[in-house]
Formats: sequence, C-alpha cells, structure tokens
Amino acid sequence: MIVGVGGQGSLLASKLLGNLLVSENYDVKVSEVHGMSQRGGDVMSALRISDQPIASDLIGLGSADLIISLEPMEALRYLQYLKKDGWVVTSNVPFVNIPNYPAEEELNNHLAALPNCVSLNVEQLAKDAGAPLQAANMVLLGAAIPMLDIEFEKIEAG
Repeated sequence: MIVGVGGQGSLLASKLLGNLLVSENYDVKVSEVHGMSQRGGDVMSALRISDQPIASDLIGLGSADLIISLEPMEALRYLQYLKKDGWVVTSNVPFVNIPNYPAEEELNNHLAALPNCVSLNVEQLAKDAGAPLQAANMVLLGAAIPMLDIEFEKIEAG
C-alpha cells in the first residue's frame, strides 16, 4: 500500500511503481481511494503484485507485505492491513491537516514500537540531494527498494 495526504504524490508514486512492475512482466492490480485528495485528505493506493495472475485488486486486513507512507499518521491508520512480519517505510514529517492531530512524539513512539519500520525525513533527504520538496515521494520509494525484492537498476531505469 502507498498512503499519504492529498498533494504529496502518493498516487503518482503508485502509478510509477505499477508501470515499472508491468514492464518487468509482473501482474499488477491497483486500487485507489482519493476522493479528498485535492483537499489534503487521506489518499491510499493498494498495489497487488505477483508473477502469477491476480484476480482482485483488494488487499485484505492483515495481508499487506509493505506500507509505504508519505505521512506518519497515515502509516498508523493503515496498520490493520499489514502482515505480522510486514514492513512500514514512512516519512516522519507530519502533515498537520486536522485540529486534533496527534503529537509528533506520540506518532514517533508508535512507529518506533513497530518490529519492521523505516522512518525518515524524506523531505530533508530530497532537499539534501538537490531535488525539490516534491521529490519526497521518490525518496520514499527509494527507501522501500530493499522490501520490494526488485533490483535497484530496474527501479532506477523505471
């Protein structure tokens, strides 16, 4: 799953990853929820990927191998979909878009308690690399490469 807040580029990231995987002869099914995406609301893309035919684009509770999140609260919102041994790769930079947004320390404590979590400041990493803030989604995809089981060169070419 690739999740975030409208405007962060999670839908673009899922499209790029999906196109790359199709070009590598994987069967890919994508489902998106983005009704509030233009207003800073919750955005989610579910990608089912296999080297065998896939019948459905839905990801059931407890069955996601990986959650890639451009926003820490969104990572926690979708944890119910993650497998017990699944991974979370997330930005640790909050996008405060609601009045009762949790404290940053509380979010970080929840993320730190996860057994398989990579949490990083993708916005700063994009800036340090000389890329614009809008490239944070690509930084996050780069951080998820080890969990995708796809060679770096194929991702880079895609």
